[in-house]
Amino acid sequence: MTNTHSFNPTILREYDIRGIIEETLFEADAEAIGRGLGTLLRRGNYENVAVGYDGRSTSPTLKSALVKGLTESGVDVFDIGMGPTPMLYFATYALKAGGGIMITGSHNPPSHNGFKMMLGGKSFYGQQIQELGALCAAGDFEGGKGQVIDKPLMADYVARILQDFTAGRDLSVVWDCGNGSTGEALRQVVAKLPGRHVLLFDEIDGTFPNHHPDPTVAENLEDLIRTVKGVDADLGIAFDGDGDRIGVVDGLGRILWGDQLLAVLSKEILENSPGAAIIADVKASQILFDAVADLGGKPVMWKTGHSLIKSKMQKLGAPLAGEMSGHIFYNDHYYGYDDALYVALRLLNIIGGGSTSLEQMRDALPEMTNTPELRFACPDEEKFGAVTRIQENLAAEGANYSDIDGVRVNTDDGWWLLRASNTQAVLVARCEAKDDPGLTRLKSQLQSALKKAGVEAPVF
Repeated sequence: MTNTHSFNPTILREYDIRGIIEETLFEADAEAIGRGLGTLLRRGNYENVAVGYDGRSTSPTLKSALVKGLTESGVDVFDIGMGPTPMLYFATYALKAGGGIMITGSHNPPSHNGFKMMLGGKSFYGQQIQELGALCAAGDFEGGKGQVIDKPLMADYVARILQDFTAGRDLSVVWDCGNGSTGEALRQVVAKLPGRHVLLFDEIDGTFPNHHPDPTVAENLEDLIRTVKGVDADLGIAFDGDGDRIGVVDGLGRILWGDQLLAVLSKEILENSPGAAIIADVKASQILFDAVADLGGKPVMWKTGHSLIKSKMQKLGAPLAGEMSGHIFYNDHYYGYDDALYVALRLLNIIGGGSTSLEQMRDALPEMTNTPELRFACPDEEKFGAVTRIQENLAAEGANYSDIDGVRVNTDDGWWLLRASNTQAVLVARCEAKDDPGLTRLKSQLQSALKKAGVEAPVF
């Protein structure tokens, strides 16, 4: 590569670097990322970095270019092989690596790919990614000759996540890998579990021939729901393309969304750590925050984004956190990052360790009426300004709202949320009420706030 390198600005995202192969993301970008992050590692007095990759057809080529850049910056590379993103996070701890880079397109279409990064045991995101871009544009690189060390870690990773599994009553579980990178790890995990396990789409195939690997979209869970009902399973578990997000359905085939799952998981944590902080993003139901408080915990509402949640977790020392998107983070007996396979085993501990079914746990949660996550187009250059204008209008009206991440407005009916996406040219909204008339009123208030701020309000 040349001494300087400029990226297509659209690929330098808030939480990762991600683009479309041969349109916005190229091999030269991968090499430059290696040179840039390798330089930052060297300047932070770190000597090595762990590298992993997912099952996309373009990942091996990007890995070769990335490793070339890293070694030319003078750092050693631990090549951990193909697997889920949490295996890469695990590698940074197990190998005591200065950093980590995962080549993955996550749940995005097959034509996409990207890089999730860690530096010094922490997520590498936000302004750091922009600074990496500036470093590469300036050609401000360190030089050297690093070496590549093969460190296959699948067996160690599987052993580690099984370490905290406690066998209770036998369960019947259906697992849907969505042809993502969890397949091989999951096969090794279930081979060690009691009970009956049915695996769907565990062949790693980056074209995702069966369904899109995003468990937050109900239609992607149809195969899982059908199989759970068909084999009379206790529950079903789905993973996204790189294994850091989880989807769950109960034995009746009903979806437990991220906040409902977090409410179920919180009970065990707070029994063992009374008064602990449990973190959830601003899109989570009030039911979750109330449940945490009722269990004696400290509910903490925080900004959406897995890197932001992880940072808040480290700051507070919270044992558990989660997002509506299915990122769940255990800092209890684990490392504080989002690992869907690990979360699944902790859930099996809870269900298998008692006589209460997941359906009963779900039924114990209060019923609320809410919208799904509503997303509508708004140009990147306008979306944050629109939210700011709404904040100003709400303040002038004396409204009861939180501005932790966008606006979350509380009323007698419930709440409505509006925030700017950090990764797309969209505004994100959600409303939750105690009943249908209340939900109608909340949606009307949201639309009025948008119009008053000069934003074209969609019909919800």
